[in-house]
Amino acid sequence: MTNKILLGSWVVCAIALLLYSFTQVDLSLTLSQVSIWQGIQKFFQQIGYFNRPLSTVLFLGITGFMFALYGITLNLIRKNTVDRKLLWKIIIATSVILFFSYNAFSYDLFNYIFDAKIFTHYGQNPYEYKALDFPSDPMLSFMHWTHRTYPYGIGWLFLTVPLSFLGFGYFLLTFYLFKLLMLSSFIGSCFLIEKIAKKTNSNVLFPVAAFALNPLVLIESLVSAHNDSVMMALGLFGIYMFLEKRYIASLAGVIGSIFIKYATVLIIPAIIAKGFFPAKGSAASGRKNEFFFYILIISMAISILLAAYRTNFQPWYLLYVLSFAAFVSNRYFVLIPVFLISFAAILQYVPYLYLGNWNPPVPIVLNWIMIASIIASVVLIAVWKLKQRLV
Repeated sequence: MTNKILLGSWVVCAIALLLYSFTQVDLSLTLSQVSIWQGIQKFFQQIGYFNRPLSTVLFLGITGFMFALYGITLNLIRKNTVDRKLLWKIIIATSVILFFSYNAFSYDLFNYIFDAKIFTHYGQNPYEYKALDFPSDPMLSFMHWTHRTYPYGIGWLFLTVPLSFLGFGYFLLTFYLFKLLMLSSFIGSCFLIEKIAKKTNSNVLFPVAAFALNPLVLIESLVSAHNDSVMMALGLFGIYMFLEKRYIASLAGVIGSIFIKYATVLIIPAIIAKGFFPAKGSAASGRKNEFFFYILIISMAISILLAAYRTNFQPWYLLYVLSFAAFVSNRYFVLIPVFLISFAAILQYVPYLYLGNWNPPVPIVLNWIMIASIIASVVLIAVWKLKQRLV
């Protein structure tokens, strides 16, 4: 596959996902009063809401092709046929296209916007007031989870309140300012992964591609635009600063990450362990770095389990693990579950796209999809290991 074909394929996938995202625009939301846009919006909504079988097929086709392209790209990088310039062209092009997408698979972005609006427009404390306390606000017509007060750390308010002010009360402007924050965090995470990979003597391009081109990461970071991507960017910054022995900056990054959404508090034990038990010699250092990433993966997996136990498992929680799994993704026992579990997480949206609800037995089906992906990962790892022994 030539460089132009590879880049073009990713651009086509990104455009397809961008267009598909607008099939999910809430029926109560008008993104623009321009008449020609309203006609276009209704055309896309007709597919998403009134032709659900077609919508489901389109979603599976787009994401399936993206996963195939993801595997092809990683294989080309492994063979050293993709250089840094091409990889970053793919990442930037894909990111910029998906920046313009609608948050098709989650309403959380609307809640982020309204939480900040409670402070900037209504002059109230979002920790004490919820969206339902402002029943005349037009955003309530298309929001979900209007009954909860602010659930995040104070750091998220420090980042989002200025964006709310800069939006000047215009929804679409504010919407894309928030998405710009997510885009910046995603690009920043990719850059930090590259820097950390260089610092830990890892293959540099493979970790970057393993994270940045994972379709689940693209969807949750750039399309649905979850604040988890900001949290993980700050966490990665903290780790990079720690490896650079810039401990004050490292502490600031980790604390900033924790003050977004708390989950990254579990990276602290791994950092402490690495600091107290330094490796001696290049070979020992390489093993120590790899072990450091395994500890981070386990720590964030525990964080996912705790979050899922508290509420329900959500696909974007996997960003916690994928941000660190990237560094050891050249290992087959990491790459196999990354592929299968990421794909299973994408499938979590299929029942809703097809049925339009989360009613039973959908929750049970979704749980079994994730369980099946874990079982399949274990089986494939065992088969791969057996095959390697027989060769």
